[in-house]
Amino acid sequence: MRIAVDAMGGDHAPKAAVLGAVLAAKEKQVASILVGKSEVLNQELSQLEDYPRDLITIKEAREVVEMCDQPAVAVRKKRDSSIVVANTLVKDGEAAAVISAGSTGAAMTASLFVLGRIRGIARPAIAIPLPTPNGVTVLLDAGANAENDPRDLLQFGIMGSIYAKAVLGIAAPKIGLLSNGEEETKGNKLVLETHQLFKESNLDFIGNAEGIDLPMGRCDVVVCDGFTGNVILKFAEGMASAIFQMMKEEIMGSAVAKMGALLIKPSLQRLKNRFDYSEYGGAPLLGVNGVSMISHGRSDAKAFKNAIIAAANAAKQDMIGKIRTAVEELNQEEDNA
Repeated sequence: MRIAVDAMGGDHAPKAAVLGAVLAAKEKQVASILVGKSEVLNQELSQLEDYPRDLITIKEAREVVEMCDQPAVAVRKKRDSSIVVANTLVKDGEAAAVISAGSTGAAMTASLFVLGRIRGIARPAIAIPLPTPNGVTVLLDAGANAENDPRDLLQFGIMGSIYAKAVLGIAAPKIGLLSNGEEETKGNKLVLETHQLFKESNLDFIGNAEGIDLPMGRCDVVVCDGFTGNVILKFAEGMASAIFQMMKEEIMGSAVAKMGALLIKPSLQRLKNRFDYSEYGGAPLLGVNGVSMISHGRSDAKAFKNAIIAAANAAKQDMIGKIRTAVEELNQEEDNA
């Protein structure tokens, strides 16, 4: 099993991608195919004294999709770009999954164009693991779509549940539907109609989830439309950064606080790590016909390493096959209804 890594995507490419692949190979024996300009990638590898050469290979790709490129146009015109070639490796069976920290739009577009959607899936969804006191809550869709209908959200719940089981190890994921109140009668038309679909499904649906339930971990998976999910994601990132910045200012403003901070420094570091996106590596684009992980643009080597390991785990657990089976069963139930 090899993971195709878009080594030219991301703010710290290609160094972070190369080092992340090497770390994944050393720590978990996961093999990677680094996709990009071979001379650049070989130069990065030559600076490493020791790495498992049998687990790291290079696939030539002469073009790069830049952040300023229009995703759909770039993917169509730059067929020899690292993100397109990496997805093609998955389609052709040469890689088990693809990872990119480049343009989110380009990563999504490339996976949709090259891998296609799983039969029966209307729209893909980005699934984001959010830290909670109980572990993580998976939020989807976090931005793949601007608008959705009730059946989309039901499919998101199915895919999110399978991802939570296969990759995050949650045995029986509890599913919540994001709304402005926990009562069944709360919500807009989309939420009210979706609620009924969830009630009739085989998912472990526990009802509506309010905004407060996300950080508190009441649900393992929370479903919403992509517009709302992306707003929540950006708000959560900003809030976490603001809180840590305010904590730092308060600590630095007092000698007593500085002494106290030294005593609890290990605890503060562990807390910070729980909010660090690099701990999770990337977010899967669920619904495409292959494992596709979208990493943060600021991904460092640690983030790439964790994304590669998560992608390998998803492929090993046959996440795509399980989603495909679940969707087929849903379609059969609808046909028989």
